[in-house]
Amino acid sequence: MDLGLADRTIWVTGGSSGVGLATVRALLAEGARVATCGRDAGRLARAAADLDSDRLLTGVCDIRDAGSVHAFARRTAETFGGLDGLVNNAGQSRMKGLDEATAEDWRDELELKFSGVLHPLDAARPYLKASDAASIVTVNAVLAKQPEPRLITTSAARAGLLNLATSLAAVLAPDGIRVNSVCLGLIDTGQWARRHAAADSGMTYEDWQAELAADRGIALGRLGRAEEVAYPIVALLSPRASYITGTSIDVCGGVGRGIL
Repeated sequence: MDLGLADRTIWVTGGSSGVGLATVRALLAEGARVATCGRDAGRLARAAADLDSDRLLTGVCDIRDAGSVHAFARRTAETFGGLDGLVNNAGQSRMKGLDEATAEDWRDELELKFSGVLHPLDAARPYLKASDAASIVTVNAVLAKQPEPRLITTSAARAGLLNLATSLAAVLAPDGIRVNSVCLGLIDTGQWARRHAAADSGMTYEDWQAELAADRGIALGRLGRAEEVAYPIVALLSPRASYITGTSIDVCGGVGRGIL
């Protein structure tokens, strides 16, 4: 199916690795023009060299800094002539329980999660309003629905983020902007390979993953792949999904309980 993304411009935050990079790759494969930003200039440069596309724009940007976010949005619109979609992907998890989390941990986690949506939205909104089929996708986690006490600050922040996305869908609908969330489970990124190496279990990575999946109640018995998250994101950005807004899609392998 033609997703209708050819020559449309999509901004992906945190697109230099993992799910963000897989999303950039999938969008380019659909013929879209893609702008992506991140804090690590080296990783951005490596991603750009690997993708090697004249439809890709990269730039160093910290989503907590409203000024740099607005500057990158303007640069994107000037380079590609507008903006049709936004993927809020920048973020990280914080392994802290209630007794370990400080007031600073709570403040930093909430600032990161909400700035990662509100700053790009504020910068992109005028351009998205001018599009005939604008879409925003926020990459979240099933932690928003299945909180994990060992990730208490992240779980709470992600729950708030899911609530915010639902509210934004209603607020932005009159502007013709759709808003949806993709909630991911355990995805096989570099952090899991590092954890496997640190565990020194003597198991192969595949067997270690299978054991981890069984322990975490993942019905499909394995971790997900970054591209398996990217495909639903791209589908929600498509004009073909024009009647989908205010909802979330879980991409988690059928996880049945807290995942970390």
